[in-house]
Amino acid sequence: MAIRPILIYPDPRLRTQAQPIVAFDSTVHALIEDLLETMYAADGLGLAATQLGDKNRIFVMDLSDLKHQPQVFINPVILSRIGRQKRQEGCLSIPGAYEDVVRAARIHVRALDRSGQSIEQWSEGLEAVCIQHELDHLDGRLFIDHLSVLKRERLLKRFRAKQATVLPVTT
Repeated sequence: MAIRPILIYPDPRLRTQAQPIVAFDSTVHALIEDLLETMYAADGLGLAATQLGDKNRIFVMDLSDLKHQPQVFINPVILSRIGRQKRQEGCLSIPGAYEDVVRAARIHVRALDRSGQSIEQWSEGLEAVCIQHELDHLDGRLFIDHLSVLKRERLLKRFRAKQATVLPVTT
């Protein structure tokens, strides 16, 4: 178990399409623990393997106030989407950047849990947003891809300016 570095935009690995997990071995279980530990250390709600530079199709999330109800989604698929909702989103890979994003209000998702057992659930509200956000990461998309060109450029301009102020100066 280890806290691993989270890839920061515009790292091209964030655009990687994750590959399905076919074997549930110690490597997968170690990845789950690393994802959870890294997500908790970064104070995130969710984290996808691609954000750590890993190509496995897996993400974790925990929406509980006390951070004690981790959920693991392996090879997730959204079976249906109903309605629309707009919520402000941010991303551990684009720190400090937030914008309203329109997503499905209710989703039906199927995945495997940490032991490889099939799970299906309906989710709505913040849980539905988080699942869609993390699933986007596994498909090589970021929340900024849901924004208009103007909003995306404005957000990225602020993000780049903020990143420039925190980079160390080398002599």
